[in-house]
Amino acid sequence: QVQLVESGGGLVQPGGSLRLSCAASGNSFSIYSMGWYRQAPGKQRELVASITAGGFIKNADSVKGRFTISRDNAKDTVVLTIDMLKPEDTAVYYCHADRQLGIATMNYWGQGTQVTVSS
Repeated sequence: QVQLVESGGGLVQPGGSLRLSCAASGNSFSIYSMGWYRQAPGKQRELVASITAGGFIKNADSVKGRFTISRDNAKDTVVLTIDMLKPEDTAVYYCHADRQLGIATMNYWGQGTQVTVSS
């Protein structure tokens, strides 16, 4: 099992940058695929970036070139760096971890961190 705690959200002006961190506690962080999702008011939660245990990265088309995901297995941390923030990036950002356990997929979520982009 793994527990996830996000930090780094806040109010940022358009064009600014933010660094969201997700600290994991529990066992075997390095074997989990990690991802960042976001949910804006009235919208479904969407995946913005993910990184597998082997380091393979996927980004949503809407954020390519602006969002960068990275992980540090020595520190049990995954980071989302967001550049050139836009008002439409305003959302609650959630850290997610998953791993296969037999035929089941184990999913874990953090509590979320609010990002607001506004002048």
